[in-house]
Amino acid sequence: MVETVLIVEDDRTTSDLIDMYLKRDGYKVIVAYDGIDGLRMARDANPNLIVLDLSLPGMDGREVCRTIRGESDIPIVMVTARVEEEDRLIGLDLGADDYVTKPFSPRELTARIRAILRRSNRNNSEGRETDELKWNDIWVDQGKHSVTVNGNAIELTPTEFSILVLLMQRPGRVFTRGQVIDQVFGYDFEGFDRSVDAHMSNLRRKVEDGVPSGTYIKTIYGVGYKLAD
Repeated sequence: MVETVLIVEDDRTTSDLIDMYLKRDGYKVIVAYDGIDGLRMARDANPNLIVLDLSLPGMDGREVCRTIRGESDIPIVMVTARVEEEDRLIGLDLGADDYVTKPFSPRELTARIRAILRRSNRNNSEGRETDELKWNDIWVDQGKHSVTVNGNAIELTPTEFSILVLLMQRPGRVFTRGQVIDQVFGYDFEGFDRSVDAHMSNLRRKVEDGVPSGTYIKTIYGVGYKLAD
């Protein structure tokens, strides 16, 4: 089955370049040139992944990302021309799975897209020996890509889901940021440690809603993260 990627990018030179590389890799590509059309096409076409520019006419990428994430767990790769670290983390805080900064290598972008889609497909695949994981009040069904906490369903991005599964497979073990990058993002992820912190913060906010921070996911300062004892 051919996977569909939606590009939401107002710079036509950039969108044409991404379009060319993705089609060469065998993806079906659809393109929107402003945020309003991008949101409409995300809803109508239900793509497998969205490449989303941060600065867009009509509706900026932040609002598009926030709206999509409130409705769907479609993987999102944010594209930004901003170089400050905090600016680059904005997309992750909003629920994007990864980001690239302009100017970027189309090869790097397509490699990241492949890695995210592999992870998303792996999370959604069925027939594993252990589809269900349970720890404390958290229940994960990998086959259905569903998570409940104390009986309440929560929505996670593919990246957040993969991190939670990693932690639940080894309760009590501390995972360093490097280990999370290796085991969740894959060998072709070239992000930086702060992105792991942003994903972990979003995951903790969702699973610990209504309970004190650190109830389920504990930060071991200077080391990494683990499920709380």
